[in-house]
Amino acid sequence: MSYALTEPFQSGNLKVSDIHTLYYEVSGNKDGAPVVFLHGGPGGGTDPKDRGFFNPEKYKIILFDQRGSGKSKPTASLEENTTWDLVKDIETIRELLKIDKWHVFGGSWGSTLSLAYAQSHPDRVKSLVLRGIFTLRKSELSFFYQDGASHLFPEAWEEFIAPIPEAERHDIVLAYHAQLNSVDDQTRITAAKAWSKWEMSTSRLFVDPAQVAHAEEDDFANAFARIENHYFVNDGFMRDGQLLDKQEIDKIRHIPTVVVQGRYDVICPATTAYALKKVFPELTLHIVPDAGHSSREPGITKLLVEATDKFADL
Repeated sequence: MSYALTEPFQSGNLKVSDIHTLYYEVSGNKDGAPVVFLHGGPGGGTDPKDRGFFNPEKYKIILFDQRGSGKSKPTASLEENTTWDLVKDIETIRELLKIDKWHVFGGSWGSTLSLAYAQSHPDRVKSLVLRGIFTLRKSELSFFYQDGASHLFPEAWEEFIAPIPEAERHDIVLAYHAQLNSVDDQTRITAAKAWSKWEMSTSRLFVDPAQVAHAEEDDFANAFARIENHYFVNDGFMRDGQLLDKQEIDKIRHIPTVVVQGRYDVICPATTAYALKKVFPELTLHIVPDAGHSSREPGITKLLVEATDKFADL
């Protein structure tokens, strides 16, 4: 379904502020169509498998770990870590690699960042391939972290809220914020693993035990949970619904855009992709009838690869 992976022909660590250094890599065809992959989370980091969404004979594939994520340093740092810092970082990488315009690919939080970047720099984007649309509206966060997904995954939800005292459960994200920033190491890592496990337990139509086990890894859980929570407590550092505002969409209406959405995605429910389609009717929306949230689900992978194949010669 996806392409065979090729090893990076270039990689490095790029200092983007006094605090942050980003890991980046370039693979595929040195002279191919440039595409930047924006990973999810925030805080999730990249995986070598992410290269597989692109034909390595046609694409120059750029992956990087966002601030505090993956191989970027310092791990799990929340300082100078906002949506708009990341948008600046994307531009810094584009300029470093001497790319004029590139294709932009992102799923989940990666779709949020793709939209934010494209709306900030519409003249630099050749196409958008997005999956599991997430725009950080309060209603979206409430569905997954307060009252929505809990009705579908009651056993996983019970584990998720277990670290939170009952008196604080009226605002789960805020309650987790206190624990994820505790000075006590054990409190922090217990909360990080519980936060991460909730997402890994709900991300596929058929849950992958290996993915759930990933949430038990200290370094991954710490970065993933702390950075996600930091962004969510701060509403993504944007006004509610900003990415769906008509004046923002008008900036990107000319950009060829494909959206792939799992029908049974409970992390980023289809209502957000549908809202984007209503304000941005020019885009192509595919709703996959037998998929949840993960880009690794067969129906979602297939359509994402078809989209990148379509845009390869643009």
